Parts: sequence; C-alpha cells; structure tokens
Amino acid sequence: MEVRKLHPIFAAELIGADLTVAPDQALIDTVEAAMAEHLVLCIRGPVISDEEHLRFARAFGPLELPGLFKPDAPRRMAYGLYDASNLDINGEIVDRESLRAKFAKGNELFHADSSFNDMPSKWSMLRGVIVPPERGDTQFVDLRHVYDELPQAMKDRIENLVAEHSYAASRIRGGVSPEEAERLRAAMPGALQPLVRVGPTGRKSLFVGSHAFRIEGMPDAEGRALIDELLAFASQDKFIYSHKWQLGDMVIWDNRYALHRGTEFDYERYKRDLRRANVNEYGEERAAGPLPSAITSDAKTAA
Repeated sequence: MEVRKLHPIFAAELIGADLTVAPDQALIDTVEAAMAEHLVLCIRGPVISDEEHLRFARAFGPLELPGLFKPDAPRRMAYGLYDASNLDINGEIVDRESLRAKFAKGNELFHADSSFNDMPSKWSMLRGVIVPPERGDTQFVDLRHVYDELPQAMKDRIENLVAEHSYAASRIRGGVSPEEAERLRAAMPGALQPLVRVGPTGRKSLFVGSHAFRIEGMPDAEGRALIDELLAFASQDKFIYSHKWQLGDMVIWDNRYALHRGTEFDYERYKRDLRRANVNEYGEERAAGPLPSAITSDAKTAA
C-alpha cells in the first residue's frame, strides 16, 4: 500500500488497498495513520458492495445509523448507509423542485456531518457508485490549517466561544421554508460545539460550518456575523482541496477537523449515486435523530 499526497496542505490517496476482503490490522493501522496526518483520504481500488462498505466502516468505530428509515423499510441500499444521490427508490432522478432536492441544496454549503447531533462523530466514508462525467466535485477544508492562519486577534476572540449547531440552519440556507425549518428544529434540537477544538496532539482547530447559527452569550445578529466571517475566511480557494470523483472511490474525512461540500453538476441530465457511512468515536451503534413526519413521505423517495 502507498499513500500519496493530493494537496499541498492536506488530503491523500491510498493505493493498493483491497476493500473486497475484511480489513486486517495492517490496513486499519495504515488508514488511521493517514487520516491523522492528512485528514482526508481517498481509497482507490475495486468497486465494492454496500455490505463491504459497512464492514470496512465498522472497523473504525460504531456506525451512526440513519434515523429516518427503519431497518426493514424498502430502499436502494443496505441499511446503515446514507443516500447522497439525486435518485429515487427506483434509481430515477428526483424532481429538482421536490422537497428532498431542496434539502440536498444545503449540502452545497461547507459543513461537518452530524455536528448538530449529541453523538461524537468521527469520520464519514463516501463511496462513488455512479459519478457524473463532469463537475459534481466534493470540496474539503482542513480546519486545523485554517485556525493556524487566523489573525491572532481572531484566535483570542473565539478561544472560549461556543456555537449552537442545527440541521435546520443549513437547510434554511439551502432554501427550505421557515415552516419546514421549524419542524426540523422540533425533531432535531441540535447541539453545542466549541469554536476552537484541541486535537489529541494538542493542535488547535477552528470548528464552524453551515450548521452553526448562533453563539452563546452573543446577540443573534452579532453571532451570525462572526460565524459568516469565519466561514468566509475558511472558504478561501487556497484552503480547498477539490476531489474529482472516479467510479469506486471511497473518500474518508474527519468530521472533527474538516469541512466539506458538494458542488453543482447537471442535476437533471446525470445520475449521481454516492453512499455514505458515518462512524462515531465510541459508544453503541444508534440512529441519529429522526426527521419530522411532515417531511417523511417526500424524503422516503431517497430510501
């Protein structure tokens, strides 16, 4: 196996790993070491099944299971995987004006998966099953490096601040109505996260994203302005690695220290089928909070 850098700051690819067989300790150690250094890792190799995807993910921690669907509900993919596609249950492209498509627009904003959950999220593992022939990249930012580049005055300002994260916040930015957002808040209350995280080596990292919407102890407008300022700083081109998908790619990123977003593609012309497993730091496997029943019927086309 060989690890090769993909970007001057962070991100790498792993060549020579075979995920069609159960991961051995050598592979687990290689992936853990590469993730600690590079934060984003693309494993290129044979196309794998949903079951192989889940087996690989479980080698690194307990899964965060999708809260919207029951294990025996009909779906296009194995239970335990999140659907990051533009396809319905029959494999056809979802109407661009549907509520589900509007929800997906929120994924085009920089965010960390599950920052609104009380569960300690570790990694996301996204697999390319069908990839469009052009555009549709996934972009990443290393928030450790972003923190290093912040002016000292900003570091001092945010040192002890805590932000509130909500799934509804990013969906509002994506275009859902205030009524739909209110239902989301009721079903998924959100979580508090420090603006500055300290990693196991003592290195500090900014922690912000489109799920963040207010800062404790600040007037809402002032907190929102600070979040927007930090996001704008983190979104500079010099900080971004843009991953161009190849069929079968497995891209892993660390939700504790990285942001990501999907980029636009010809939604109505090309099918895009990406499937994601979320891995938590510890604990039992359990579902993330359910979405409200008011939107379940429309969203079930994603199953």
